[in-house]
Amino acid sequence: MQMIYNSPNYCVVEFPAQEDNVALTSGGYEIVDKNLQKELYIDGFMAARFREHVQKLIETQPSLDEVDEFLGQFDSLMQQPVVLH
Repeated sequence: MQMIYNSPNYCVVEFPAQEDNVALTSGGYEIVDKNLQKELYIDGFMAARFREHVQKLIETQPSLDEVDEFLGQFDSLMQQPVVLH
């Protein structure tokens, strides 16, 4: 796993594909909204689309606010509370 984005509002962690792990055969992303204290894990088709959109966004050299705005589109899908151990 690798943290690919971290701002005061959001954190995104990429999980690479792992052939020996059924749950991660295609890899995925965990998106955490630090303010809502909720997270979302996406994989498969949704992760592929997310990757495409992020690559296009990066090409525009966005500000942190623009990246956070993009990630804010996922807030309504976040149902899992962030739990610290």
